[in-house]
Amino acid sequence: MILAKSRNRVSASTPPKAAGDKRYKILETQMKRFQYRQDALIEVLHRAQELFGFLDHDLMRHIAHHLRLPPSRVFGVATFYHFFNLKPKGAHSCVICMGTACYVKGADKVVAALEKEYGIKAGETTEDGKFSLATARCIGACGIAPAVVYDGVVTARQTPESALEIVKGWLRHGS
Repeated sequence: MILAKSRNRVSASTPPKAAGDKRYKILETQMKRFQYRQDALIEVLHRAQELFGFLDHDLMRHIAHHLRLPPSRVFGVATFYHFFNLKPKGAHSCVICMGTACYVKGADKVVAALEKEYGIKAGETTEDGKFSLATARCIGACGIAPAVVYDGVVTARQTPESALEIVKGWLRHGS
């Protein structure tokens, strides 16, 4: 029966949201500013991540509902681009470039050293929430390979030892 289909291509019920959470109102204002256009999805996801810190399933369903998109499309975009986080990030983040130049110059060894030292894999956060480790396909800094981005700052010619020293410094100072 055609009437049983939702016009929005998502479930008829609106995804749950925390009562009184002003971040949802801010996000809805952003979507309204873009006139709920489906081609504004990436901008809306960026704003949602700024507001919430990461994109969980309920938040992505909320966005899908308001932009009249299938949740699978929102999830697909959020998982395709490495700058979207589906889990909370740690207080500090380390993104290691795995582009060809960085890989050839030892980026894989930097990743391995950090994974071993902190007992996490790339894409994970330590249990205490203090440190997130990630990799990127390429950050466009081939001339300074291997490059690592520590809390948003690109750092040149990193080694396993230099990476461990920086991360240990963060954790030692409790910040």
